[in-house]
Amino acid sequence: MSRFSFSLLGGLLLAATACNQNPIASDAECAPAPPAAYTIKHPAWADSASIYEVNIRQYTPEGTFRAFEAHLPRLQKMGVGILWLMPVQPIGKLNRKGSLGSQYSIQDYRAINPEFGTMEDLRHLVQEAHKRGMHVILDWVANHTSWDSKLRQEHPEWFTKTAAGGFKPPVADWQDVIDLDYSRPELRRYMTETMAFWLREADLDGFRCDVAGLVPTDFWNKNRQELERVKPVFMLAEWDELFPPTFISRREFDPQTHLLEKAFDMTYALRLHGLLDSLGQGKASVALLDTYRAAESRRYPAQVYLMNFTTSHDVNSWDGTEYERLGRNALPLAVLAATLPGMPMVYSGQEAGLKKRLRFFDKDTIPWQDYPLQDFYTKLLQLKKRHPALRNGDPCSHFGRLPASSSPEVYAFVRRKEDAVVLTAINLGKQPHEITLAQLGPGTYRELFSEQILKLGSGSKVLLPAHSYRVYERLPDPDTSWF
Repeated sequence: MSRFSFSLLGGLLLAATACNQNPIASDAECAPAPPAAYTIKHPAWADSASIYEVNIRQYTPEGTFRAFEAHLPRLQKMGVGILWLMPVQPIGKLNRKGSLGSQYSIQDYRAINPEFGTMEDLRHLVQEAHKRGMHVILDWVANHTSWDSKLRQEHPEWFTKTAAGGFKPPVADWQDVIDLDYSRPELRRYMTETMAFWLREADLDGFRCDVAGLVPTDFWNKNRQELERVKPVFMLAEWDELFPPTFISRREFDPQTHLLEKAFDMTYALRLHGLLDSLGQGKASVALLDTYRAAESRRYPAQVYLMNFTTSHDVNSWDGTEYERLGRNALPLAVLAATLPGMPMVYSGQEAGLKKRLRFFDKDTIPWQDYPLQDFYTKLLQLKKRHPALRNGDPCSHFGRLPASSSPEVYAFVRRKEDAVVLTAINLGKQPHEITLAQLGPGTYRELFSEQILKLGSGSKVLLPAHSYRVYERLPDPDTSWF
């Protein structure tokens, strides 16, 4: 729902301390256990997962669950682990924006938008995803409803009011929705019971929670406990505790509140997203990636999940396509998002090289054009899925920046667990760069995209053309260890 604005260079990264963890650190040197306050137990199936955001309305000409279901074999082959469905409930008509309205303007929390199909259609979609080893989470809008929602009709006392006693939007330009009041215990019970209803009725595996930081954290903490009574869940918060959105209005946001301690498995890496935009536009040096890594490491234990992305439904529609914002660096930065620590997210249409802003409130089908980037994302997500060094939240997986080049446009790093190694190098500049790798364990490596096999080690040279990327996976070699 929300639009996040970024002031990257003015306040995003507050310290310049580098985060160059030693890539040749001993394998016994795992990160410390998380503090006792962190009680989240991630589902086992999430440790190697990538996430894929599904815009049902725009995915196919039909815009239905059944039509999208035909894409499941393709997405399974691509390596997707978690399907995130944008909201599926009926949309309000009063003060609606556009011809179809925002999917984040919920009219009835316990019903299906007939635009998409039926509850049985959704159940079938989830069942088919489960058969293919994928899990499904539903976008959940807990903070507000449509003006003509069932809750407003039945429980007007559950809403925040103006001084004159009228209903009010949570944010000034969200005129199609009205704000819920979480000081009401009855509302809290209803919201948790309704989320549990969807787990039971559709066998969903969790939720992506819209503007989660605008809803009290103590609600989410209790909510997670109650949902776990139904089944183990995966919870994603649209928030970044170190970089909250600029539209916070009526509630004071407590920067010490930890959504990731007891309620959520993962939040957005919003600061990284803003940094990737600045890098793509040539407004920042890659050295800020080290600053970003240092800040995240100070804030969070290694077991925490953050979601890395270059676009989403909000970003595409309101800020521009990847190619508008990132230009020729769109793919190098997608490689970076997929191989840095964190869970990579792919939005509907990225595998089509989507170069249009999808209309948010109207029908606007994605032009797939025979999926020109299907192989690109398949290679990245399958690497994520199979490689032990890329596991989400693994405290024994080491990250190390390689001092490969002094250029502010070139960045290289290693992810390693025992002898399993992935080396990523990108060049965001307009000129080619030959980089000399240092502190790289010797071995035989295969480049992910070209499948070229070569020997690499400390002192090896790699040529990076302008706006390019290389990902090298170390092949098993019984005669050569990392050390």
